[in-house]
Amino acid sequence: MSKVRVSPCRLNGMVSVPPSKSAAHRAIICAALSYGKSIVSPVELSEDIKATINCMKNLGADISLVGNSLYIDGSDTLNCKAAKLDCNESGSTLRFLVPVAAAGGVEAEFVGHGKLPQRPIGVYTDCLPPRGTICLTQGGLPLKISGKLRSGVFEIPGNISSQFVTGLMLALPLLSSDSEIVLTSPAQSVGYINMTVDIMKSFGVEVTETDKGWYIKGNQTYKAQSFTVEGDWSQAAFFMTAAALGGKITIDNLDVNSAQGDKECLEIFSRFGADVAVDENGSITIESNELHGININAENIPDMVPALAVTAALAKGTTVITGAERLRIKECDRLAAMTDGLSRLGADITETEDGLVINGVDALRSAEVSGYNDHRIVMSLSSAAVRCSGDILISDAESINKSYPSFFEDFNKLGGCADVIMG
Repeated sequence: MSKVRVSPCRLNGMVSVPPSKSAAHRAIICAALSYGKSIVSPVELSEDIKATINCMKNLGADISLVGNSLYIDGSDTLNCKAAKLDCNESGSTLRFLVPVAAAGGVEAEFVGHGKLPQRPIGVYTDCLPPRGTICLTQGGLPLKISGKLRSGVFEIPGNISSQFVTGLMLALPLLSSDSEIVLTSPAQSVGYINMTVDIMKSFGVEVTETDKGWYIKGNQTYKAQSFTVEGDWSQAAFFMTAAALGGKITIDNLDVNSAQGDKECLEIFSRFGADVAVDENGSITIESNELHGININAENIPDMVPALAVTAALAKGTTVITGAERLRIKECDRLAAMTDGLSRLGADITETEDGLVINGVDALRSAEVSGYNDHRIVMSLSSAAVRCSGDILISDAESINKSYPSFFEDFNKLGGCADVIMG
């Protein structure tokens, strides 16, 4: 286990954030389900993306990395009879691939590590067995499935995770007849669902929205192509926080027209009072200014909450974050983790059932805090160093490898002072 010591600093300059992990997961799966050869690039080999690549290989896809491009031949995908699929700690990999393997009639065993074996999968154990898939589990991982999924109507709740919707969307076009996804409660993280629809369309597969969900024709074919992965808004938020608190940072590879729900952070930082500018080339610049508390509904942007909480901790007045109850079942309980970490740093923060209430302070203090083996907790608390009176020592620094292995390198290039101490 490693720790990172982050000293007070001011971040300035230009940075390119990693390719969108969310888009890359989806594109890799679509390419691997296509007959023929696709190229997906650029790709950052985070631990989550490695998990999806390895699982698709175990399902029969031929995948090789050249530079930062993945060359994917899906001609033999799902032709295997059985596969063991290690999802590591990636909830996306698990929830996207359970119905995909079921659609191929693959006898698959899903395993995972960290908190993943305890994260919810009950949506699938409820909706897949009536349509031909046998699910064997003690309530989490390992999960064994067998039998070939049949088309039909799949009723699922929309308020647990959009990843279940995406998994079904990716799988149902492979079935022989048409299907419907019907939501029994309103969808959250709608931006991620829209991203799935857009990427599937890029690979030649159509999904039609209905009043209650989505209609998906069967017997569709994914078509091989070259796919460009856009920059990741959720990773950009950590640098936006650092800039808003005391600096000026330009991010040069984000798409303001993206389907990523997390692009909402651009509007949120503007509401906080930071100076936000988008130039003619699409580069986004965030510069510090006097910040004030705001109200934030995080239903569709749960991954933004850790970074936004750090911003709120140093904004004048009160910030109330609601709609974030799903953060309790991520890599850790992120509401509790941010409350603990920011409190140790001297913030005035109170945890609620579905969010946080934060009264801004002028500065934070030096402290040793837990990263909770959660990449977003570690990166968010690192950005707090901009307004700390002394060093922050954060545990579990290696957890950034889950999504952004080069984070501290980029952080230091912007003028930060982060020193990773190997345990």
